[in-house]
Amino acid sequence: MKWRNRRRSSNIDDRRGQRMKSGAKFSIGGIIMALIAIFVFKQDPMQVVSGMVGGQSSQSTSTEQTNYQPSAEEQDVYDFVSVVLADTEDTWTQIYRQSNAKYPHPTLVIYRDRTPTACGTGQAASGPFYCPADQKIYLDLSFLGELKRMGASGDFAVAYVLAHEVGHHIQTVTGISSKVRKAQSQTNNAGQNALQVKMELQADCLAGVWANQTQQRTQFLESGDLEEALSAAEAVGDDTLMKRAGVPPRRENFTHGSSKERMNWFKRGANTGLIGSCDTFNGVI
Repeated sequence: MKWRNRRRSSNIDDRRGQRMKSGAKFSIGGIIMALIAIFVFKQDPMQVVSGMVGGQSSQSTSTEQTNYQPSAEEQDVYDFVSVVLADTEDTWTQIYRQSNAKYPHPTLVIYRDRTPTACGTGQAASGPFYCPADQKIYLDLSFLGELKRMGASGDFAVAYVLAHEVGHHIQTVTGISSKVRKAQSQTNNAGQNALQVKMELQADCLAGVWANQTQQRTQFLESGDLEEALSAAEAVGDDTLMKRAGVPPRRENFTHGSSKERMNWFKRGANTGLIGSCDTFNGVI
């Protein structure tokens, strides 16, 4: 991906030098269990974190500033994601303008270990996530190393992850998310998971729309970039994660979609560049 010497977003809240002051401590075993719950069983990261905190989250909102100095490698990644965020801003602003609407930019929060959010305590173990309550995307850069270990390498794999979270922002500001939550409140656990899968697959498709529209606007893609995004989509499919953990994949437990589904919906958005091609709900909501 061609990204150096390009515009960087100013909508970044850099909290890498902040530390939450709290008496809550987590064991290595507890963190591992949280990772399994989130990446294998796709539980809500905020619910997992709340369970780990054990009711102490209300006492864990204060922070202190430290003299944190990032490595040159980490700073390079920080600069990269700021360019990707800027690209999402420019592309979605252009798409919104076609409908005579103004695109509300989300904020990207870069943090280390733990940070307060409007959705509860954010934690590195939860991976990247979007909080609709404050319309912010939360990212601990250490997750990108985990992404590589999961078989998703390359800079565009990282761009795909960020664009997917921006897709959730689009769903929030357009009212799709609230419709999904309402529908989920009227069904059982299996139905709730099925709706969540549709929402995640739509975010994958919207990430593909962003890739298509940004390529038309800037010619930023390099050879192999889309393959990197597809590898990332494959690596985080529910069935792939469950198999890796030694758990038999069961469709009723899926919350993000299979590897094949995630790749297909990203490809659909990337091939068409049209938001209308991303109707994963097909009249359900």
